[in-house]
Amino acid sequence: MGIIETDTVLLAGILLAMGAGALSFLSPCVLPIFPAYLSYITGISVKELQGKHDVKIRSKLLTHSVFFLLGVSLIFIGLGVGASFLGQWIQNLLVGNSGLLIQRIAGIFIIVMGLFVAGWINIPALMKEKRLQSSKKPVGYLGTFFVGLGFAAGWTPCIGPIFGSILLLAASNPGQGVVYTFMYVIGFALPFLILTFFLGSTRWIVRHSGIIMKIGGAIMILMGLVLFTGQMPRISEFLLKLVEGTWLEKLG
Repeated sequence: MGIIETDTVLLAGILLAMGAGALSFLSPCVLPIFPAYLSYITGISVKELQGKHDVKIRSKLLTHSVFFLLGVSLIFIGLGVGASFLGQWIQNLLVGNSGLLIQRIAGIFIIVMGLFVAGWINIPALMKEKRLQSSKKPVGYLGTFFVGLGFAAGWTPCIGPIFGSILLLAASNPGQGVVYTFMYVIGFALPFLILTFFLGSTRWIVRHSGIIMKIGGAIMILMGLVLFTGQMPRISEFLLKLVEGTWLEKLG
């Protein structure tokens, strides 16, 4: 596999990871409680959050959001590093096509999780919330950071299957595992910060969350099939030829 083709494979994984992060935030498990979490970490009531804000309040909201996301990122990226090391260890331990084996296991897992995320199968064990609860308000930005740690450590049902798929993707490609996890965090953080900045009503997104999850689940299933069948190099080759053809047309 050439350098450009490898970069194409990496780009496909990055786009998948970013999409998975955004899907995690937009899921019915996270988006509806977004205003409540924002109110909890800032001390501003939900009613006040939905009103008009001056520069001082907007700055407070964004700063708390950044510290919250730093806590979330620390857990997620740490797990990504662990998955990469585990994947590398398994590949070193096994002989032969161990990378292909891990890739196929990851493909099966992603397909199952895609079916679950889309709501086409029910897995009761994944419906149990393990979110950490605390009756005390966080104290300052450090407290917000620890709330972020608690949120990431106690995944809600929708985040677990989606992020678990990214961890398996990281294990199947240890060299790029941290990159995938980092891009997942970026995908999760961007809509969080955008909605914090504009802070409009999220009802219209919640209203269509079922469709969003079904589309996301279908994409996960497709990606799982690609990984299981080992077709990623061929898809990368197709994309590479497509890009080269576009450039040749422009040059011509």
